Amino acid sequence: MATEPSATHNSELITTFYDAFSRRDADAMAACYHPDITFHDPVFGTLRGRRAKDMWRMLCKIGKDLTVSASNITADDQTGSAHWVADYTFSTGRKIHNEVDASFEFRDGLIVTHNDNFDFRSWCGQAFGPVGSISAHTPIPGFVLRRLVHRQLDVFQRRIN
Repeated sequence: MATEPSATHNSELITTFYDAFSRRDADAMAACYHPDITFHDPVFGTLRGRRAKDMWRMLCKIGKDLTVSASNITADDQTGSAHWVADYTFSTGRKIHNEVDASFEFRDGLIVTHNDNFDFRSWCGQAFGPVGSISAHTPIPGFVLRRLVHRQLDVFQRRIN
């Protein structure tokens, strides 16, 4: 009978994921994900499977000045969490400092669920200025932004496949 991965394994898996992210090694990040991965954040919404993995590939490729650091990594046999910070230049040319709280679920020794939570209003303000910050209170920016990032991901996936 196979044993389930330990809390230590799951903590190391999260560390491996963020170490790879800090090197912009999206393939190493994707290797931490279960084939049935479900990812969610306020910008992309919910992504599953290869699309979630390709999101990281896209972000690592376009994030030329991206720096990432993770802390407070904890895990048990089934769930985990981390706090991580990303600094980068957004496509608008504006600097972003994003503080993210991540939660994870594990299956078969891999991450099967990954949820990133951050202050969407603050992120919009950094990305788009005062108008972005104010309009973040309405459903329109999230909807429009989600459509834009999904189109960008569609184009990226066509290029790599």
